[in-house]
Amino acid sequence: MGDYQNVTQDALQVAALEMAGNPNALSLRRPFDPTAHDLEASFRLTRFADLKGRGCKVPQEVLGKLVESLQQDYNTQEHEHSHFMHMAIPRIGIGLDCSVTPLRHGGLCLVQTTDFFYPLVDDPYMMGKIACANVLSDLYAMGVTECDNMLMLLAVSTKMTEKERDVVIPLIMRGFKDSALEAGTSVTGGQTVVNPWCTIGGVASTVCQPNEYIVPDNAVVGDVLVLTKPLGTQVAVNAHQWLDQPERWNRIKLVVSEEDVRKAYHRAMDSMSRLNRIASRLMHKYNAHGSTDITGFGLLGHAQNLASHQKNEVSFVIHNLPVIAKMTAVAKACGNMFQLLQGHSAETSGGLLICLPREQAAAYCKDIEKQEGYQAWIIGIVEKGNRTARIIDKPRVIEVPAKD
Repeated sequence: MGDYQNVTQDALQVAALEMAGNPNALSLRRPFDPTAHDLEASFRLTRFADLKGRGCKVPQEVLGKLVESLQQDYNTQEHEHSHFMHMAIPRIGIGLDCSVTPLRHGGLCLVQTTDFFYPLVDDPYMMGKIACANVLSDLYAMGVTECDNMLMLLAVSTKMTEKERDVVIPLIMRGFKDSALEAGTSVTGGQTVVNPWCTIGGVASTVCQPNEYIVPDNAVVGDVLVLTKPLGTQVAVNAHQWLDQPERWNRIKLVVSEEDVRKAYHRAMDSMSRLNRIASRLMHKYNAHGSTDITGFGLLGHAQNLASHQKNEVSFVIHNLPVIAKMTAVAKACGNMFQLLQGHSAETSGGLLICLPREQAAAYCKDIEKQEGYQAWIIGIVEKGNRTARIIDKPRVIEVPAKD
């Protein structure tokens, strides 16, 4: 009982630090110990689903075909814009990070997004935080920094014992709730079901004025591309799971140590649970021309999607890849499994990829580091083109170390 009380006190202390914006909060949390909650030492949350990351996403090209009928219905509406208070408010929907729906009440819009996925880390509390940050990230990618309401979507695995369920699910829910509180919003409902695989996600909604969001279609030749979080989260969480799987660990142990993997894993958890809220707020200050968040389709997939929606005839060229330390070597040791350097490796709750005026980009990066204590990187350029994106043949890899 004493261990359990200590764990609870630690969690409360860390939650208070997180609410105060202390970047060291995660490092003060004790790693999740199943035995402290009277679970078997071998308990792993990630074993309650068979897929994660890109593996749980419908391939991008297939998804495009599946939603064609929705897109057709959407495009056949009488007007591309709805007019309120003499303002033309664009309707934004299929294919972008959020839907933006003009409301029938004076110049307001409903901005909404939803997302869910399966466990990819073994700490239930952190899994809840990551899931919430991931949902909110789509709002932040549109420059929307205030969320009015969240709903939680949760599936309890049918493979969990009652004890596992009663310990794990409240921790997931608390992590989700704490992240929502950090974002200045609250969870007011949702849906909880049973399912063979554990699932966690939600819905985020905001009512705002048109000047509160940034339509992601205004990139111009000469802009630069800024990324606000490192790549490699999927590689890091897989490598961490392989510590318990000798046949897989043997494939990478020559290029990375156990300590390197654990540092990368904690760096990944820190990154995935960090809100993109400040990055989003600074988009307004530095006149961003558009943004997307990097998630299941990888850097290149999301860059291509953003490029395809531009009004101007431009293309994105990516030269630099900031990657969690040692994860490039792990990815190379696994052959084509991750395709990290090709830009196809899935990310979860990744950074914002932002089109910024060249003269503003360096100041943006300095400002985000000043406010959050985290780096952002200029990774590419916007040039004249045909609305595509590519990574150069030999991109420069920037090794991003674990935070102290």
